[in-house]
Amino acid sequence: MSLFFALLLDAILGEPRWLWSRIPHPAVLMGRAVGWCDTRFNTGSNRVAKGIFALAGLIGLATMIGVIANALPLGWLWSTLGAAILLAQRSLVQHVQAVADALRYGSLPGRRTVAMIVGRDTRAMTEPEIARAAIESAAENLSDGVVAPAFWFLALGLPGILIYKIVNTADSMIGHRTARHAQFGWAAARLDDVLNWVPARLTALLIAMAHGAPQAWHIARREAWMHRSPNAGWPEAAMAGVLGIALSGPRSYHGERKAFPYVNESGRKDPGPRDIDAAIGVLWRTWALMLGLVFALALF
Repeated sequence: MSLFFALLLDAILGEPRWLWSRIPHPAVLMGRAVGWCDTRFNTGSNRVAKGIFALAGLIGLATMIGVIANALPLGWLWSTLGAAILLAQRSLVQHVQAVADALRYGSLPGRRTVAMIVGRDTRAMTEPEIARAAIESAAENLSDGVVAPAFWFLALGLPGILIYKIVNTADSMIGHRTARHAQFGWAAARLDDVLNWVPARLTALLIAMAHGAPQAWHIARREAWMHRSPNAGWPEAAMAGVLGIALSGPRSYHGERKAFPYVNESGRKDPGPRDIDAAIGVLWRTWALMLGLVFALALF
């Protein structure tokens, strides 16, 4: 039942500024820990081995914190609060909604806002490209920020969600194929792929089930492999199937245009603010289905 209440708390409270303006958010502390490892160990030779060593240390620390918290008096309460803090449904909705609201004032405000949630080049984005980027971010982060943390909490309790979040944070910071991080971040990137394998496919299934849309699941099964990520294509393809639009596709990174294929290519390629609003509806319906399933599991 801890996960049920954690999902509710996150959806109601989100990320209260009055709290996190006074003390560091756990995700910020995780980022600092990963940054320290990057500065301390990502030098010289044997960087793959050093990256494995650093990641193992971070996982060990996360596990220890989770076990200690569970052993404290009222351990169930700390576990519930910890999970609520590390889930991201409400904050995801707020960030995606901000793009839709900004886009209604024109492409320039939309570009500025979407740049806060995507890593691609945004300076020359058209309105459909801005909307597509926001919807893709919504789908991918529904998996990474909500379903996957909930899955690992359900599987391993507070240590499970802490392990997942530290690996996911490490992947976002050092899991890039750049000259600096290709070797040191290899372990973080590969382990993040492993930890997200089941949740990504589960997210696609939940999206389809929440909307009574078996075609969305079929699209995900047929086309998710076309995505550059082994996992992100699943929730994106399911989202595309529910909304009737094409996602993924061409975009620019570091000034270079990449001709990535679309998922659900037969869908509309001109999404706008209303489609972002519809994607937010998908986020909430999928969350509601997951909440109901968690409650049923807690009962039976």
